[in-house]
Amino acid sequence: MSALGKVVRSGVGRRRVQSLVMALTTFAAVTSSVLSLGLLAIVQAPFDHAFKARNGAHLSVQFDSSKATAAQAAATAHAAGVTEASGPYPVTAALNTAYGADCTGNIVAGMPVAGRASSPVVVATRPDLADTSGLDHLALVQGRWPTTANEIVLSTWDRLCAGGSVMFDSLPGKPSFKVVGQANSLTNTATGFLTTDGFARLTAAGAKTDQQMLYRFAKSGTDADLTTDKQAIAAAAPAGSVESGQSYLAVEKQIVGATKSYVPFLVVFGILGLFLSVLIIAIVVSGAVVSGIRRIGILKSLGFTPWQVARAYAAQALIPATIGVVGGTLAGNVLAVPVLGKASKELGAADTGLPVWVSLVVPIGTLVIVGVTALIPALRAGRMPAVQTLVVGRAPKAQRGRAAQRLASRLPLPRPMSFGLAQPFAKPARAALVGAAVLFGAVSVTFAIGLETAFTKYQDTDTTGFHAASMLVVPAGTPSGFHAPGGGPGSPHLDSTEVAAALASIPGTKAAFGWGNSGATVIGAPTGDHTIVDTTTGDLSWTNLELLEGRWYQSPGEAVINDHLSSALGMHLGDTVTVTQDDKRLPLRIVGIDFDGGSDGFVMTDNATFTAGGLTPYITQFNVKLADNTSGSDWSASAAPALAPLHAETAPNITYPNPTVLTMAALVATLTLMMIAVAALGVLNTVVQDTRERIHDLGIFKALGMTPKQTIAMVLTSVSLTGLIAGLIGVPIGMAVEKATLSQMGSALGRNMPPSVTHVYTPGILLPLLAGGIAIALLGALLPAGWAARSRTATALRTE
Repeated sequence: MSALGKVVRSGVGRRRVQSLVMALTTFAAVTSSVLSLGLLAIVQAPFDHAFKARNGAHLSVQFDSSKATAAQAAATAHAAGVTEASGPYPVTAALNTAYGADCTGNIVAGMPVAGRASSPVVVATRPDLADTSGLDHLALVQGRWPTTANEIVLSTWDRLCAGGSVMFDSLPGKPSFKVVGQANSLTNTATGFLTTDGFARLTAAGAKTDQQMLYRFAKSGTDADLTTDKQAIAAAAPAGSVESGQSYLAVEKQIVGATKSYVPFLVVFGILGLFLSVLIIAIVVSGAVVSGIRRIGILKSLGFTPWQVARAYAAQALIPATIGVVGGTLAGNVLAVPVLGKASKELGAADTGLPVWVSLVVPIGTLVIVGVTALIPALRAGRMPAVQTLVVGRAPKAQRGRAAQRLASRLPLPRPMSFGLAQPFAKPARAALVGAAVLFGAVSVTFAIGLETAFTKYQDTDTTGFHAASMLVVPAGTPSGFHAPGGGPGSPHLDSTEVAAALASIPGTKAAFGWGNSGATVIGAPTGDHTIVDTTTGDLSWTNLELLEGRWYQSPGEAVINDHLSSALGMHLGDTVTVTQDDKRLPLRIVGIDFDGGSDGFVMTDNATFTAGGLTPYITQFNVKLADNTSGSDWSASAAPALAPLHAETAPNITYPNPTVLTMAALVATLTLMMIAVAALGVLNTVVQDTRERIHDLGIFKALGMTPKQTIAMVLTSVSLTGLIAGLIGVPIGMAVEKATLSQMGSALGRNMPPSVTHVYTPGILLPLLAGGIAIALLGALLPAGWAARSRTATALRTE
């Protein structure tokens, strides 16, 4: 090994902890950067490839056959902006079903059986299900296409293999079909597909048939474009005949939105991680140069050239950084496999890996940045004269900071503190490094705390508002821990009138409302979602429900839908959403848009509206608010006699922590602590460097009577002003980064975040954050301040 190699190896070995930190931070930065850039580059690719290969439709529209004939629906192919159209295809509303036996003749474990409600199925047919000449080619995933009137393919298996059966028990005669395959439509036009003869069986059994048209448009890149396109279709069709319209953008968000929502966070994390790596490397190499001044002098005395010295110190940073870069690149590619593989499988596309250029650009770019960062202080080491490097302790130039010292001396502060307050002006470059470290820490902490708070509030929407309750009343025999109302004709439910009256008579009941899944479905809802129609009874005002737009329903025929369904269907306030139960339809006017953290769409309306429309509401749970000073156990004991005859019982409103939130909170907490530690490390190294260079001044101060406590006060004060300014600048930057990141994550999911989620920086959070800059600066300066206080006067003066 060459002499230069031995110097490099010795330097890395002496600073093992610093080398490990450099490797880990570079590893984290590259992993995040590879993932974020890779996902950003290709997360769209599986959907785009499938959309092109299957000639996907920009918009699918369902027409009410009682208001528009098949010919009138077909005529909309000539509406303004339409470039291609297919259809009309017969389609039913979602039909209630019951699954039968599996392919072995056994009842599927854990699955509904005949006579019990299961997931409704939207059934469609086309002249040739395997046809690839029109829009939206159907993809056969497993099994085969149906060939007889008694066979069906479904979009999901629901744990049924080929040979199982599905029965449409909401129709007279309960027609049954054998499941022979699994297939899907790229734009989710249906969840079940039959032959023309098979569809005729449903029609003969009483299923109401609508017409479905598929379109492509000249302008379709945004939600606004597709809203305009849908309006053009509605204008070309008979008035009121358009029941629903689903865009490909909604399907795209449903499929790749969850993956894309990680990109904004990973981008920020990658940038912060890269900044972290650069800062640590600058600090470590600068510290190595300062602490090794005598060593540099010895190397020069032994014949090392300035360039060799610079290379030696730069290599001591590049070696651990290279290890981190290689590991981070591999980790980023490995972590991308399951994410991209899942998306590709859902779309029927080939698995897609990260582009090769991502695995080259990110590591090479990182090494270049790291190399330049390490080379700057390393060149300083190479330029040092050999004689000067053998002398420890060099005071700053006398002319620097004099004006600041005179100004600070006039302040009503103890003399040591005024010395410390003026000290950054003697070394402005070093003060800037302290400020950069504190600024980085303040931005990171503000961003991390804000994002963690937003995540928590996002998940809290599942346990507050509509889910708020002190106690629950549920059907007798409901398993412990029951929270989400079930629904449908096959589920246990409550007599809402009698239970409401009983609750009003129980002492300690302050307010209550009932709700439950009606078992109805939404016409035109995304078939990939589980769309729920809830009915309610009683007063909901005490829950402080939060709406994004509009108000809660007050009159018959009104409904509230959630933001997820609004985005998927392109519906807004004043539009009409049609629900169906047992082939009976009920149009509802949308008066409010609600925010909900779940992944399903839902519609909520009043019991009376359902009853007036000829549909049956099913109340399966009452949320109860107890009066002040009323315990849940006492209330339950007094409520039992009144509820038992109604086949109802009480249950605590138990909430369980979300594992995803816990994981995210732990990750953010770890990141926050790491950012604080790194920022403090940056302050520590620069203050150590400054203190060592001013050791002779310290000796003079001590000789003139400065006590250890005064020395500590001087050193701590020297970073206080810098920390305060950096913190005041960093907090607003961190807030802006958090707001932009959360907005991008919501956009990827197709969600509009409510103020309760986006407005996280309350005074109780902001005030400590604004003081955080000083705290980080003082934390980093504490150890060198103690070292300065313990230094002996004679030792300090011998550095002259």
